[in-house]
Amino acid sequence: MRVTSRQPPHRVTTAHLGAAYPFMVDGGLGSRGVYVGQDLLGGGTFCFDPWELYARGLVTGPNLAVFGLIGLGKSAFVKSYVYRQLVFGRRAWMIDPKGENGALCRAAGVQPIHIRPGGDVRLNPLDPGLDQRPAVEVFRDQLAMLDAVTVASLRRDLTPPERTACELALRAAAAGRAPTLPDVVRDLLNPSPDSARSVATDVETLAHDGRQVALELRRLCEGDLRGMFDGPAVGSLDLNAPLVSLDLSDLYHSGPDALGILMLCAMARLRRELVRKDGAKRILVIDEAWLVLRELSVARWLQATWKLAREFGVQGVLIAHRPSDLSAAGGSRAEQAQLARGLLSDSETRVLYGQPPDELERAREVFQLTAAETELVGRLRRGVALWKVGQRSYLVQHRLGQAELAVVDTDAQMRDPLAPPGGVSGWGPN
Repeated sequence: MRVTSRQPPHRVTTAHLGAAYPFMVDGGLGSRGVYVGQDLLGGGTFCFDPWELYARGLVTGPNLAVFGLIGLGKSAFVKSYVYRQLVFGRRAWMIDPKGENGALCRAAGVQPIHIRPGGDVRLNPLDPGLDQRPAVEVFRDQLAMLDAVTVASLRRDLTPPERTACELALRAAAAGRAPTLPDVVRDLLNPSPDSARSVATDVETLAHDGRQVALELRRLCEGDLRGMFDGPAVGSLDLNAPLVSLDLSDLYHSGPDALGILMLCAMARLRRELVRKDGAKRILVIDEAWLVLRELSVARWLQATWKLAREFGVQGVLIAHRPSDLSAAGGSRAEQAQLARGLLSDSETRVLYGQPPDELERAREVFQLTAAETELVGRLRRGVALWKVGQRSYLVQHRLGQAELAVVDTDAQMRDPLAPPGGVSGWGPN
């Protein structure tokens, strides 16, 4: 016998339905912000703006994490998101390890900044620039930068004698001028009697304490990385441009240590601009996060920057492939894996594209997915992502305008040179 419900049919508003089925139907995030695409569950368009959501109390921070396998749309989304934010007067800084932002830069009317050994641009990680803060704060940041670069070079933490030697060498190098790494190397190898007396030792002992550090830093000045960090800053690096894309592709295959050091120096330059607090809203994009997070000093520096996002008015965007990239970031070093997970915790908005079956359980744990969301992530097609915005969930079909197809294309090397940029058309034009 067929049994039917005795409950009478009734109508409810979407607000009431959303309360009953929060994942299936939601009121949306509103229309303020850049257009992303179609809300597949709630209907209508999906717009996103971290500053607007923060003002409305829907998120407690602006940072964004994007995860997805190659070819499913994460890079196309990030590029189109940055491109559309430029229309609102926002500025973007992008760390581009693979050199894939050329088309986006041309569309924005700028050129990518290529940083390579012996190139036209040199970064001085110790240059205070126009920093107007008290001298003690500026020196503290310079010392932290020197420590981070040294740890990345040595691939180990400094001993107390080494750290003391670095501090004294930096003080000597910074006396009345902007210090450079060659200045620090010189003062490490040949410390002054005054420096030795300040820590109750002799010149020979102090030079011995800092020798390993000096020899490793010398590689940045004279070795295979020469021409990138070994003197005063040179070259055109206009950080006030609408879009600044640092192309690090020449070092992409040189190993995580070289790329990590370059990342640190680039971010130090960007961070000095942030402390001016000029009121501009900026987006800082870190691509291939799984690679740069292998370096402990990079992970520490990046987390410190992420935590200052609200103070500086910056949205950090972290891009990776799989949730397991976070736990694998530090290999056997628990601190690095913990820092990587901390970056995700400080990224309250997560955009999750399709994941393979062997990653679903980890995705459920890392992103705190429900059983239905976990199953869904394993079936997402190209261009569709699960958005976790604070406590809310959305299923979003990313849409591209016809003019944006070439801007976001990352498949050019895989196609016939005469073929149109149809490799990204899976998202469909608006």
